Amino acid sequence: MTDAARARKVADQIQRIVAQMLERRIKDPRLGFVTVTDARLTNDLREATVYYTVFGSDEDKAGTSAALESAKGVIRSEVGKQLGLRHTPSLTFTSDEVPRNARHIEELLVKARESDAEVARSANEAQPAGDPDPYREPRERADEDDEE
Repeated sequence: MTDAARARKVADQIQRIVAQMLERRIKDPRLGFVTVTDARLTNDLREATVYYTVFGSDEDKAGTSAALESAKGVIRSEVGKQLGLRHTPSLTFTSDEVPRNARHIEELLVKARESDAEVARSANEAQPAGDPDPYREPRERADEDDEE
């Protein structure tokens, strides 16, 4: 198994362990409605980054961040116990910005659709600036060609 494949497998296990710990064992009142979205591990299995999202206000997010930092040691020891690695990876908790970015992209898409609809409405109501068929020959000239 390659280092990257092993790191991915261990990262998935870390994600599962951390999610279970937050659900069952960590009873910090600051811990809000948190979801562990991903875990990434360096190829040498020394450092793990755990990504999470929090449903709620900015105060809830700040409280959850503080609760995760204070529970980091307990979570790390449980990760080490369940993984059985020679070296337990250090944990870093990072707020996952994907949902916020996705919301922003959705807002931009709505604006783009509205703008496209406005352009389409303008195009439907628009009249040509000049003659509808600028390449049509004048009537007299067409009659002269017929006489020859």
